[in-house]
Amino acid sequence: MIQIQLNLPESAFSALRSSPDEFAQELLIAAVVKWYEVGMVSQSKAAEIAGVSRQAFLQALDRFEVSPFQTTPEELTEEVGRG
Repeated sequence: MIQIQLNLPESAFSALRSSPDEFAQELLIAAVVKWYEVGMVSQSKAAEIAGVSRQAFLQALDRFEVSPFQTTPEELTEEVGRG
């Protein structure tokens, strides 16, 4: 496993009222949720990157108010038009 080091001010941890380890995990979850939201990764890849189950990733999507569906309104309109 590759480790990445970040330099953060100590006040960053108080923003989430968390320990450095908890903060790092939350930062990673936030990143993969955003990557999923913009279509860079799939649900399963995002969960793998974050080191959580797919169910835990779906719960994170809900917590961050991100839809688990990556279908755009245009794609839905196109699908409805075909049916």
